Amino acid sequence: MKLPEAFEERMKEMLGEEYPAFAQSYEKPRLRGLRVNTMKISPEEFERIAPFPVKRVPWVENGFFYDNDVFPAQHPYYAAGVYYLQEPSAMTPASRLPVEKGDRVLDLCAAPGGKATELAAKLDGTGMLVANDASNSRARALLRNLELFGTKNVMVTAELPAKLTEVFSSYFDKILVDAPCSGEGMFRKAQDVIGTWSPERVEYFASQQRNILENAYEMLVPGGLLMYSTCTFSPDEDEQMMAWFLEKYPDMELMDLPPYEGFSEGRPEWADGREELRKCVRIWPHVMDGEGHFLALLRKKGQRDPGDVRDGGTGQVSDSLSRTAAGMGSRQGSGDTSDAEASDGVFFGRAKKIRKKDLRKNGKMPKGMCRGRGGREASAGGSGSLTREMAEQMDEFLPGSGIRSDLVEKYGEKGYLHQDLPKGAERLNFLRNGILVGEWKKNRFEPSQQLAMACRPDEAGRVFSLRSDDERVEQYLRGETFHLREGETAAVGWNLICVDRFPLGWAKIAQGQVKNKYQNSWRRG
Repeated sequence: MKLPEAFEERMKEMLGEEYPAFAQSYEKPRLRGLRVNTMKISPEEFERIAPFPVKRVPWVENGFFYDNDVFPAQHPYYAAGVYYLQEPSAMTPASRLPVEKGDRVLDLCAAPGGKATELAAKLDGTGMLVANDASNSRARALLRNLELFGTKNVMVTAELPAKLTEVFSSYFDKILVDAPCSGEGMFRKAQDVIGTWSPERVEYFASQQRNILENAYEMLVPGGLLMYSTCTFSPDEDEQMMAWFLEKYPDMELMDLPPYEGFSEGRPEWADGREELRKCVRIWPHVMDGEGHFLALLRKKGQRDPGDVRDGGTGQVSDSLSRTAAGMGSRQGSGDTSDAEASDGVFFGRAKKIRKKDLRKNGKMPKGMCRGRGGREASAGGSGSLTREMAEQMDEFLPGSGIRSDLVEKYGEKGYLHQDLPKGAERLNFLRNGILVGEWKKNRFEPSQQLAMACRPDEAGRVFSLRSDDERVEQYLRGETFHLREGETAAVGWNLICVDRFPLGWAKIAQGQVKNKYQNSWRRG
């Protein structure tokens, strides 16, 4: 592999006698990994039922290596959101951010979703996750991956960090900044990054990182934790970035990260010499079975305002907050990332400044749609709470889901379960807030694809499950109608279709025919 000459010279100076081993690592094949969705299965159970050979990633509890001749995205478990394809080192930042149930969490540079899906799994339906990417197209891919994982308590935004700060000042308990960077640590995995690298590119991203961190600081509550990570070796973007941040914000302090024998400490001599920088972690490809990564966990000194009362660990906050409608006019699940690991933390191609006018407004709320819980009765085509008849129609699908019809609001013909948000959130460009539950059509309710992914089989009214080796699973994922086999029985009407016990989507069964209701934009070609 031909590396940029300026990069090689800098790495020789940084690593000294370690450089030959570092250079040799580029001759080894890249390692591939997946991370299990703990909202749907435990790592231990997945290891037992895995449909192909896997080996545990020793420093990530729910991470697994798989062989280069295996294609997990083609297996139905991928379509069921059982796992996410992610490079093993890239699993580390989200695994080391100590998210607790009920937390408000922000993933500030979230696309395509490798870290955000893990943060959502840690919250497990409690608290709130805001997953943001400044690129509208990348945010759509992010949304698709979060929907595959079955996430309910998420707001997906496509905003510049400064715009989020206007709404979420001192709001989040935990923030992950997997910063856009020069991508030096991904040269082996994504060789097209090599052609875009230059010293000027390093300087460009360092400037962007400072801006992102300034806004992350403003959105973090006192006592909150911030995880900063990159997939680059450049001290300008790593130790020097942390030294600058600590100098500018003396109420921030570096914290010790949970150790692993292969982790290397930060290098103070590559920055301003402060010993505190040793608490940073570097992942080197010649030391560990992974690509290059840098991590730093920081805490904002002080305590959260005691007046900030959380409601029972659900992330819903007292009446100082109002509810923003869920993704009105947005593109629900329109992204497609068959290899979702490909661009976590890296901007490919020419570095381009993102301007506000480049962001589409397709998620912006109409005026007057930011309001509190308990609105007026819904009339035909109107907005507000559900009528009793509508609630009964919806409850047929959700007898044990924990999604209560009295918390669902109707906008037009669609029903949404939203999260409570600060005033001003209605001005943000967003693709989804909470979850689209379904739609009323001609006096009947049709459940959404997103609701199917957020369900467990024991939560749905009627379930029809197929084995993963049944060819009808592929028929279903292609959007085709299929039939019950001799001796098979199924309840008439809408059914949650599962592969083994993992939901895929909906179908309507009558007279032995399974009429496909899998979302069109998700269907395989």
